[in-house]
Amino acid sequence: MRIYHLETIGSIDGLVVREEAAPVPSDGEVLVRVRASALNFRDLAIVLGKAPFPVRSGVVPVSDAAGEVEAIGPGVSALKVGDRVVSRFLPTWYGGPRTPNPETYGSDRDGWLTEYKVVRVEALSLAPQNLSFEEAASLPCAAVTAWSALLGVRAGDTVLTQGSGGVSLFALQLAKLLGARVIATTSSTRNGERLKQVGADRVVEVGGPGTLAQSLQAVTFGGEIAIVGALAEGNSGLDFMSLFMSQATLRCISVGSRVDVEAMQRAVNVHAMHPVIDSVFPFADAKAAWAHYAGRDVFGKIVIRH
Repeated sequence: MRIYHLETIGSIDGLVVREEAAPVPSDGEVLVRVRASALNFRDLAIVLGKAPFPVRSGVVPVSDAAGEVEAIGPGVSALKVGDRVVSRFLPTWYGGPRTPNPETYGSDRDGWLTEYKVVRVEALSLAPQNLSFEEAASLPCAAVTAWSALLGVRAGDTVLTQGSGGVSLFALQLAKLLGARVIATTSSTRNGERLKQVGADRVVEVGGPGTLAQSLQAVTFGGEIAIVGALAEGNSGLDFMSLFMSQATLRCISVGSRVDVEAMQRAVNVHAMHPVIDSVFPFADAKAAWAHYAGRDVFGKIVIRH
């Protein structure tokens, strides 16, 4: 089988493909024939050496993938050969509070940029029936993060999304499923029209470094700001009195547990929702997917077809 390793951190050229023997599942494990994987901003940061966490030398990159069960090990009954499955970003978080420093794919645990992968059966979820492998591969990080950020949103609420990245687009789509009104911000006129097509009720064109202080000005009194990442450059300029007077809650999102994953996937199934895909690259040209992402002219998820 072909498998990519990050041999040298700091450059896309550090990604090297090798030929290795396909692994064999042991007790409680399954062998997945990986059909597609999807990139997150985290994957770009890891390859370029900008990740704020340790990365193991030679690690197999990418946390998000979809495929089908090729073989099962002894003691496996929850899945069968032929089942379509997706990875989980945090494979050992099943529910309840998250423990500090959990293992994640593509950094301290080998990821999914490979043709075959053996994992514990508990680390997988069934793929939504209405999605292709490419669409299903886009769910584990961005869609679950968006779903977790929308916790408590009800019909008639207003949700503000920022930009056109994976999490923002999933937040827009999922918020609409929940019956919310969505205001989307963007610095691109072209993306503004695309956001309206995806379902935004209103688009506001903005720009500038750091967004937390701006979000604090925009949030309704007693509302909530879900903090899901740190893509915007610059200092947040957060003012304590502005925070205090807003009575807003700031909630940090860490993707989600297995419970969150399965709740999100049920919503996707019931509403026949389809993720927004920016582009699909062949496995042999996986480095081009990173190069495209690095250009930042992206609307939706970047996917690699295995």
